[in-house]
Amino acid sequence: MRLKVDPSAVNHKAVSHGGIYSAGLEFNSKILDFSSNVNPLGFPPAIRGDLKKNSTLFSVYPDSDSTKLRNHLEKYTGIAKNQIIVGNGATEIIYNFCKAFLNKRNVVISIPTFGEYESAARLNGARVSYFKTMNLNCDIDNFLDTISKNHCVFVCNPNNPTGVLVSQKNMSKILSLSHARSALVFVDECFIELASNPKESVVSKLCEFDNLFILRSMTKSFGLAGLRVGYGLGSKKMIEVLNKIKIPWNVSGIAQSIATRSLSNKSHLTKTRTLIKKEREFLRKSISKIDGLQCYDSDANFVLIKSKINSKQLQKKLLKKNILIRDCSSFRGLDNRFIRIAIRTHSENQKLVKELERL
Repeated sequence: MRLKVDPSAVNHKAVSHGGIYSAGLEFNSKILDFSSNVNPLGFPPAIRGDLKKNSTLFSVYPDSDSTKLRNHLEKYTGIAKNQIIVGNGATEIIYNFCKAFLNKRNVVISIPTFGEYESAARLNGARVSYFKTMNLNCDIDNFLDTISKNHCVFVCNPNNPTGVLVSQKNMSKILSLSHARSALVFVDECFIELASNPKESVVSKLCEFDNLFILRSMTKSFGLAGLRVGYGLGSKKMIEVLNKIKIPWNVSGIAQSIATRSLSNKSHLTKTRTLIKKEREFLRKSISKIDGLQCYDSDANFVLIKSKINSKQLQKKLLKKNILIRDCSSFRGLDNRFIRIAIRTHSENQKLVKELERL
């Protein structure tokens, strides 16, 4: 049989990510994973017993509309539930957004950044161009020049892997110009709740700009990476379309239940931000003293580092000490001189610094 396959599927390439399994390893609790940018305190302690309590949900089809979770997200975000969609992780929403809105559309992506925007856009027939910058705040005027009529703009804020948080003032410039030129703006705020100043979020701009779509993830903020829960915020029209194309029962009942309970634990986020701010400064000061390593400024729960040692070699050396870092050579716009480390607890961060000093 001759198999007829869409060319975009044939040419599709999987994106590299951080994490134990992405590194080709088996799960090992002894490995300190600095390659995944998840809440360093893990999930809220208050939900520790929820899995057992909700075990009856194992045999029940989940609510395909994630109604209860969206009701709580409405209270959490201040955005009406008919402007909220829940996904099996943020990545599912990225692919559905691109499928729904980007066919044959021109797309502008600020790089280096999360690779799934480009991957999903190309898979769905978009024409992708890039704007290279290590700090979009410093290059905002030049970036605005790249936005044309009917384009779609992707901005990760704070940006992965650089950790740069684009100010709400500069985001407003992007939104205003894009709206005037009938261009969509996709803003990934998956790390905003762990950033230095979460109030730089553009959630408040949703009532003003119907061309804006915001992506959020409970993976990072509430430490639920294994449950896969993300959500998107947009206009009613956008959400209606995305609801039509999402697969049924896309988020498990257990994931919906635990995510709902997590939203009531805002104190967990406050505690986490305090830890991140303190430990980020500790890591930056300590690592910057090590010859051959240069830390970039970051407003997020991770730090980008430029290294004189090849990133893959550095990753292998640290892995022998049960420490996994993110080799950033797979990020478009970076090369094998860059690594990224997540902020973890003080004792874990001390161990990383100690091993880096020994290299």
